[in-house]
Amino acid sequence: MIIAIANQKGGVGKTTTAINLAAAFARVGKSVLLLDLDPQANSSLSFLDPQTVDRSAYELLTDGLAPVEQSVYHSPVENLDIVPARISLAKLEAKLVGDFDAPFRLKDRIEPFRQKYSVIVIDTPPTLGLITVNALVAASHVLIPIQSSYFALEGTDDLLETIEKVKARPNPGLELLGVLVTLHDKRTTLAREVFEQIQRVFGPKLFQTVITKSVRLEESPAYKESIFSFAPQSSGAVEYAKLCEEVMSRV
Repeated sequence: MIIAIANQKGGVGKTTTAINLAAAFARVGKSVLLLDLDPQANSSLSFLDPQTVDRSAYELLTDGLAPVEQSVYHSPVENLDIVPARISLAKLEAKLVGDFDAPFRLKDRIEPFRQKYSVIVIDTPPTLGLITVNALVAASHVLIPIQSSYFALEGTDDLLETIEKVKARPNPGLELLGVLVTLHDKRTTLAREVFEQIQRVFGPKLFQTVITKSVRLEESPAYKESIFSFAPQSSGAVEYAKLCEEVMSRV
């Protein structure tokens, strides 16, 4: 199973979902690879010291001669490995543009990982450019996090259209795993109204699990920990454990 976490809108809890869903799978004994394709590298920084990273997702996608395993690092979390990102990823689209295999580069390069890992989680950048398209072409499923805020559904049509285009040709097996409401503040009337709006739009594709606003979720990356080791009794840990169960029940 290869899950791309995608939304071109920034600040929707995409990276938080990537690192903690990956950690949740590892926690239940799955062998997991977290692939960071965001040049901001926040998923990578949540577990690794950037000074220790020699090869990243950029090298994975551009150096076809080197073994793919050279871009993989062990995380402090048991069963969880990482292909980290670096700012050099920002140059990737310019480097690949015009190459006939540009949208398929990731799919081809991670083929050896399919046998080694039972779950691959891909954190994508907040754009619908070539990097995100590579993730969608390589993925078996896509998960869309949406913040329960006033502009929650802004741009969602473009993302769904991109998913349909990828399904139409390069990856007909791609499935919308579900839509996840994040950063939800159930105390406010606006958040409840937006949640109902999202529910009307996506219906059964909306996960029952809702990720509420949590200071612990915001703090854990600074300590290079997932929510499960940083604050195992917190609402964030409970919610991401539930999300993991719900994802497994859908696949």
